[in-house]
Amino acid sequence: MSTFLLEIVTPERLVFSEQVDRLKATGIDGELGILAGHIPMVTPLKVAPLAFQAGKQRTTYAIQGGFLEVRADKVVVLADSAEKASDIDVDRARAAKERAERRLNNRSQDHTDFRRAELALQRAMNRIKVSSSGENR
Repeated sequence: MSTFLLEIVTPERLVFSEQVDRLKATGIDGELGILAGHIPMVTPLKVAPLAFQAGKQRTTYAIQGGFLEVRADKVVVLADSAEKASDIDVDRARAAKERAERRLNNRSQDHTDFRRAELALQRAMNRIKVSSSGENR
């Protein structure tokens, strides 16, 4: 099977840069499966897991939004943040989920606070989902 270079980049650093066989991501229009030779494209990413495989090793990251760019020679994920499944503090993610749910239940907040609480809930649930996936590298 052919491979391609995958780079995961955040504003702080280069998180990952290696050859992989396949990539699964969630763009705003749905799930994407990327293999070597995929047509060039750019798409915004949702707050969702990003999974890839190199040989028999599967790895999952919690991606907190950003963009995916497929080029002829590589795929670049420009993420707001990216956390490897094995690096996620599940207790902290669960506490963040509970805080966000309490904020969402508070009807006296304005639209901006409500939207922030929704995003916090999405990020926390993404971390919990990724940490329990069991696909660590």
